[in-house]
Amino acid sequence: MTEPDVLVAGDVLVDFLPSRPGPPSDEIEYAPRLGGSGANVALALDRLGVPPLFWTRFADDDFGTYLREHFTESDVPAQFLRADDEAKTTLAIVTHDASGERSFSFYRDRGADTRLEPGTVPDETLDAVSWVHTTGVTMSVEPSRAATTELQTRASGECVVSLDPNWRPGLWESRETYASVIRAALPAVDVLVASEEDLAAADLTAADPVALAEEAADAGPDTVVITLGDEGALWYGTATSPAPGVARHEGYEVDVVDTTGAGDAFLAGLIAALTNGVEDAERALGLANAVGAVATTEAGAASALTSLSDIRRFHDDVPWA
Repeated sequence: MTEPDVLVAGDVLVDFLPSRPGPPSDEIEYAPRLGGSGANVALALDRLGVPPLFWTRFADDDFGTYLREHFTESDVPAQFLRADDEAKTTLAIVTHDASGERSFSFYRDRGADTRLEPGTVPDETLDAVSWVHTTGVTMSVEPSRAATTELQTRASGECVVSLDPNWRPGLWESRETYASVIRAALPAVDVLVASEEDLAAADLTAADPVALAEEAADAGPDTVVITLGDEGALWYGTATSPAPGVARHEGYEVDVVDTTGAGDAFLAGLIAALTNGVEDAERALGLANAVGAVATTEAGAASALTSLSDIRRFHDDVPWA
C-alpha cells in the first residue's frame, strides 16, 4: 500500500439513529453508528481505496472502543488516532423527518473531539502529504479550535487545505462566533466545500449559488464547491483554481433512506478525484455526487459505502481504480 497523500483532521463520535422518522417516542428505537464529519470522510476515503491519515481523539470508554474498532478494520494508519483517558465520547441523537433529512442533538461535555491539541501533526507529515482536510466541527470549541486553525495555517502554502464549515447550531456558542471563526480561517483555505446554509450562517449573503460561491472565493479560497442537496453541486474556480470557471453536476436519482453523512461522503469522493488526477470540474463533481448518493441508501453515515464497486452504480469512470 502506498503512503497516504491526504491528512484528515476532525471529529469522531457516536450517532444514535432512529428506527423511523418523527420526534422521540416510546415507539422509536435508537441504534449506535459511527459518526463525526472527520471520521466519515476518513472512512469513506478508505473504502474508495485511498486511505488517509486521520488525526482525531478517542475517549477511553465503551463508546470509544466501539468507534476505534471501525478503524482497526480499515487501512487508515493508527499514527494520529490518539487515545484520551480524560475524555468522554461525544454522542449525537439524530431525528429524521419524512424525507430522510435529519437534525441533531449533541451531548459533548468533555468530548474527545473537543480536545485536539495544537502541534500534534509534525511538519514532516505536512511535507509528505499533498492535501489537508479540516472541518468546522472541531473549530466550534477550544482547544480543538486552536488546534485546527494552527494546522490550517501551517499547512497553507505546503498542501491544498480544504474546509467543510459544517454549520451545526448545537455545537457553537452563537452564530456570530461561527461566522467570525470560519471567516477568519478562509485566507488559509484553498478548497471550501459548503452548503448554502453553511455560507449563510457565515454572513455570506449573495442570492444565487454562483454569486454566493464568488463571494466566498473573495475571502480566500481559489475553489468553492456548493452542495445543493438533490440538485447536485456547483463548482466555482478562480484563475488560480485547478479548474477555473463554473461547472455543475445535477446529481443522481436515488431512493433516500438517510442523508446522515452524505455530505461527508461527497467530500471524500471529491478529494479522491482531485488527488488522483481528475482535472475536469464536472467529472470531479460527478464522482463526488456518486459517492454521496450511495451514502443515502442505508441508515448511518458509514454503512452504505463499502467499496469502489458501490459508486460504479452511478459513475463507472474511476481513475484511481
